[in-house]
Amino acid sequence: MQEKKYDVTALGEMLIDFIEYGTSDQGHPVYEANPGGAPCNVLAMLAKLGKKTAFIGKVGKDQFGYQLEQVAREAGIDTSSMRMDEKVHTTLAFVHTFPDGDRDFSFYRNPGADMMLTKDEVDEDMIRASRVFHYGTLSSTHPGVREATRHAIAVAEEAGLLLSFDPNLRPPLWDNLEEAREQIAYGMQHCDILKISDNEIEFMTGTDDYDKAVEILREQYDIPLILVTMGKAGSRAYYKNMAVECPPFLQEKTIETTGAGDTFCASAINYVLDHGLENLTPENLKELLTFANAAASLITTRKGALSVMPKREEVEVFIYEYHV
Repeated sequence: MQEKKYDVTALGEMLIDFIEYGTSDQGHPVYEANPGGAPCNVLAMLAKLGKKTAFIGKVGKDQFGYQLEQVAREAGIDTSSMRMDEKVHTTLAFVHTFPDGDRDFSFYRNPGADMMLTKDEVDEDMIRASRVFHYGTLSSTHPGVREATRHAIAVAEEAGLLLSFDPNLRPPLWDNLEEAREQIAYGMQHCDILKISDNEIEFMTGTDDYDKAVEILREQYDIPLILVTMGKAGSRAYYKNMAVECPPFLQEKTIETTGAGDTFCASAINYVLDHGLENLTPENLKELLTFANAAASLITTRKGALSVMPKREEVEVFIYEYHV
């Protein structure tokens, strides 16, 4: 790939994840305000891996918006195209964590600032100056920001970027799930790299046989690289006529899974940036999945995601020590 100012630009939501952090003296849940939002989590991990990243999106002109802008900058993300809404507050998500580390989300976003991004506010030059454009579906839940997202996708395609898509399905944010299915389908029509979770691929294909599910997707969409994350069952990569599976890195120190999928996604994008998408081998795919699984496992031992992404050396040491 030719030299560009940015390796990856992402468009989407940036919000505050209020994550449970024990209980008060009165026995009530205590929450910690962690900076988050899937696209920025992806960019933060890519920055830790040495890539140049930039964000397009909107937060509120409030204490949380300023916090997010500062934390993103500190994470190495170019925030020059982050907008601040004068009237609508930053989106908030309250995350309840179950004993096994899985989560349940409650969103305060009716509206939230991330929904207010318009087509005219999309920085086309930033996209054109990038190698990869990454997006999800939270920026397609409402008409205005959906128009902005689709415009950004069109700019990226016209400029010849690789496009990376993570559906990141959050049912509470959709008026109905058929609309969610339509928007995920649109994202799949326009991506080169698809990172999709087990529940999302079942939602889109109606089967939990992931080999069959990928066949269904391939009949509908021409996606060169499909990555299926399966939680405690590991992950799979589907590329050309190859299917490679990698076991997970399970550990007792897992506290919650916020950001695990984003960390995996970022690691996969990073591998494609380093190796290209043209001639990957089974060994390449195994290497990609191993690193991505390990990085995702590490983030589950930390609260939040954006501010605590692991460095490459941490992941490599973890892989080595896990297998010793």
